[in-house]
Amino acid sequence: MADQKQPPQLFEQLLFPRLFQAFRLAIQPSKLVIALLGLTVIYLAGQAMDLSRTVVVAPPAEEIGSELDVYMTSPSPHQAVLEFRRQYQAKGLRTGVFSTLWSFGSQKFHAALRELFDLKFTGVARNIVDYFKALGWAFRYHYAYCLVFAVIKLAVIAVVGGAVCRMAALQLARGEKPGPIQALRFSVKRFTSLLFAPLLPVAILVVLGVPIGLVGLAGNIPWAGELIVGIFSPLVLALGLCMAVALVGAVAGFNLMFPAVAYDGLDAFDAIGSSFSYVFNRPWRMAFYTALAAVYGAVCYIVVRFFAFLLILVAHTTLSLCLWKENPSGVNKLSAIWPEPRFMNLLGLESAAPASWTESVAAVVVYGSLWVVAAAVVSVVITFYFSANTIIYSLLRHKVDNAALDDVYIESRDLENRPAAATSLLSSQAPNNCR
Repeated sequence: MADQKQPPQLFEQLLFPRLFQAFRLAIQPSKLVIALLGLTVIYLAGQAMDLSRTVVVAPPAEEIGSELDVYMTSPSPHQAVLEFRRQYQAKGLRTGVFSTLWSFGSQKFHAALRELFDLKFTGVARNIVDYFKALGWAFRYHYAYCLVFAVIKLAVIAVVGGAVCRMAALQLARGEKPGPIQALRFSVKRFTSLLFAPLLPVAILVVLGVPIGLVGLAGNIPWAGELIVGIFSPLVLALGLCMAVALVGAVAGFNLMFPAVAYDGLDAFDAIGSSFSYVFNRPWRMAFYTALAAVYGAVCYIVVRFFAFLLILVAHTTLSLCLWKENPSGVNKLSAIWPEPRFMNLLGLESAAPASWTESVAAVVVYGSLWVVAAAVVSVVITFYFSANTIIYSLLRHKVDNAALDDVYIESRDLENRPAAATSLLSSQAPNNCR
């Protein structure tokens, strides 16, 4: 009898199958609505800031592209960008940083997706590296724009991520499905913790790096400089060790910071402490959970993208069976307002130029509708990311702190809205969580 009960007990102790709940959590409509609103705010903010048009672009006839293209292809990027700006500053065109990065990031994303389908993982890594190199270009040559936009983007991500993590936490721990207003109210209330949790590790790195920088500056002093560097080299190495630990903890533990606030109601410092603790106490388990979530997420993304493509293709094909009339330019009306969809580009290829203002208006409306579908696919990626990391946080917390999986922070307002019997039961089960 004992041997018959052992396999089920062993299976119950395996926690990683809980990660396969992430997709079910991610496609919850209320989460998708929150993510879609966040994407819209970021997109509109980027378009508004692009009115500055600070990126230099060569004339189309020369087929050189923008300063970003020069930066990415030149062996001496800095000198190439300076020369490009000097040559085309006056006679070239202008565009915005957000539009440039959006277009470049879209190209690299689709290229990485094609490489992934061909199982060419080095190509996937190369495209990811190119995107981060492009971010380096943006911060180097358009730092004021990037700093302002980064603050806006981080603020939106804090609200969206906190709300999605909170909804996932309550659904995992209590089986509850809070509404988007309740989740957004929680993230707004915890906005300071959600905003500063990712920034504090950066501040720690800066504080630790200042003494090293001072030693480096002192090294420029004639004769005495090298002696100062030699004398303080042990301190520099010690600070370097602290910076390395902080960097590893920040990069690996970033995914756990928002779930820490959502699951346990922690402030920014405690969220960083918990994420660092779980990363360094269970590094291999953390790596395994993250890799499993990434593979599962990639499969789910392909399924969602295929469904979105099928949706657009069926609608476009059905419409084309009945819309055969041509416009005055001799082009099919549907081709002029709705480009043929592609799996790698849900918005479709470039269509023929509209022949009238009515076709132009129709093309804009169609593009907006397709953008909503494409944004919904991206929203699934966002909600999956936060839902999966909320599950990972709960599993690591269970292993490191021996905390129950159904132990979640409950606000006093939530307790007041519950029936009296349920409130007393929750209070007796988790008194430390009701703050």
